[in-house]
Amino acid sequence: MLGFADPLGLHVVLPLIPAGGGTAMPGGDQELGSYYVGVDVGTGSVRAALVDQRGILLAFADQPINQWEPQFNHHEQSSEDIWVACCIVTNKVVQGIDLNQIRGLGFDATCSLVVLDKQFHPLPVNHEGDSHRNIIMWLDHRAVNQVHRINETKHSVLQYVGGVMSVEMQAPKLLWLKENLRETCWDKAGHFFDLPDFLSWKATGVTARSLCSLVCKWTYSAEKGWDDSFWKMVGLEDLVADNYSKIGNQVLPPGTCLGNGLTPEAAKDLGLPAGIAVAASLIDAHAGGLGVIGADVRGHGLACEGQPVTSRLAIICGTSSCHMGISKNPIFVPGVWGPYFSAMVPGFWLNEGGQSVTGKLIDHMVQGHAAFPELQAKATARCQSIYAYLNSHLDLIKKTQPVGFLTVDLHVWPDFHGNRSPLADLTLKGMVTGLKLSQDLDDLAILYLATVQAIAFGTRLIIEAMESAGHSISTLFLCGGLGKNPLFVQMHADITGMPVVLSQEVESVLVGAAILGACASGDFASVQEAMARMSKVGKVVFPRREDKRYYDKKYQVFLKLVEHQKEYASIMKGD
Repeated sequence: MLGFADPLGLHVVLPLIPAGGGTAMPGGDQELGSYYVGVDVGTGSVRAALVDQRGILLAFADQPINQWEPQFNHHEQSSEDIWVACCIVTNKVVQGIDLNQIRGLGFDATCSLVVLDKQFHPLPVNHEGDSHRNIIMWLDHRAVNQVHRINETKHSVLQYVGGVMSVEMQAPKLLWLKENLRETCWDKAGHFFDLPDFLSWKATGVTARSLCSLVCKWTYSAEKGWDDSFWKMVGLEDLVADNYSKIGNQVLPPGTCLGNGLTPEAAKDLGLPAGIAVAASLIDAHAGGLGVIGADVRGHGLACEGQPVTSRLAIICGTSSCHMGISKNPIFVPGVWGPYFSAMVPGFWLNEGGQSVTGKLIDHMVQGHAAFPELQAKATARCQSIYAYLNSHLDLIKKTQPVGFLTVDLHVWPDFHGNRSPLADLTLKGMVTGLKLSQDLDDLAILYLATVQAIAFGTRLIIEAMESAGHSISTLFLCGGLGKNPLFVQMHADITGMPVVLSQEVESVLVGAAILGACASGDFASVQEAMARMSKVGKVVFPRREDKRYYDKKYQVFLKLVEHQKEYASIMKGD
């Protein structure tokens, strides 16, 4: 059983529910009131949670989803597969409870592009003509040529994406489809959805788009709407027709209740009551930001306690890392997306920095090492994850020095998939300097540590860019899968020199999705009220100030790496 004190001073006891099993609390516990279901579609899995009004997860379930990579830099998924996975996890988390207590449903998802025909059937986004694969994933880089041409226009909408559009956004992907799959896809298309908006349509039959997805990934302006001249200039003038019906002409703030709620058909699929409130959605990282950035920090000795919420930076760390900072007025940060008005927290401007495929990079470095089979065997023998084993192995080899000092001669530049922020250069590559001939488990552990440090140095570079443009940040609020790794968290604290706040609920993205459902239900007067009530501080990790000089020196090397990479490229391009 799990005991805790609620905000009213009452002591409440709940059954402790194991993560991953989809086990829900037994029915009949009426005194706990209303519940909300949050659904999060990540890169590799769909997850769902049953959450109460205090933001506490009462049940959790996850389900893997398929990915296809028919050729390098082409990444595809299936909207039908994803919906089936959503149904599996929602059915699991509501087992054994009184469905009448479920008040709202919220979705978040990766900002992937879903393509449907005029009858809402899937269309192929591939040369093979496989309509089952109808999603171009967020990390897909097929549209490099298209994004270069879009950026060459210097159109004014690019001011709101850090000056340079990313290949991961939707306009270049749409242009690629038009230029490469005209007959099999483009000419037949009736609807282009961001994946979060596809899910809310599937649940409600309402084609309205979330302000979050359109502002952040589609060049929509919360103040001015669509800019016809942009779409015409980049060769996508056909999307302007019929008042932008294919990409969205009804736009709603996140958390707004859609139509008449959950349709009977979707309710049957999901195992939820028909008619419950379904919220306009969020991109997954933004749901994580919503789930952590509003937490009550009183009593934790943090500088941000006496500061406005704009002093907080939410970092959502999973397959990639996203850095969410908000401001009362628009701040233009070169190489950092935004400012986006009301894209995450209503009434605030959002700047979004990011590092592409950070979690995947750590996996890549570790799994590609010669000592990986030995690591796997030893971790399995100890019933540990490979990363828990690596962390303990680093403690064994560090001797008397701080663990971070093991990388004094080993340095990594982490942009193996290009730089998203603040350099906004997708041509950048990864770099490692300081390798030796040995490839034993010690070498693997230290390379892993250097990679984690490189990601934290990338965060420091993003923070410096945001602060030089006008943000004032004092505290990091971190969530996502990598937030469960204590080494990753400590390195972010030490390298940025800022305390890192971890949520009471590790699954903050799901709390953010549930907050949307709670707002749509009308149980909270505003998103801000729901954030304050449903976000809670779990642990605070403070930086080791005595190590500052060491990390400052490594940061100088970090900046030299990219400077040298650009020099090498210049040499090779010269006569």
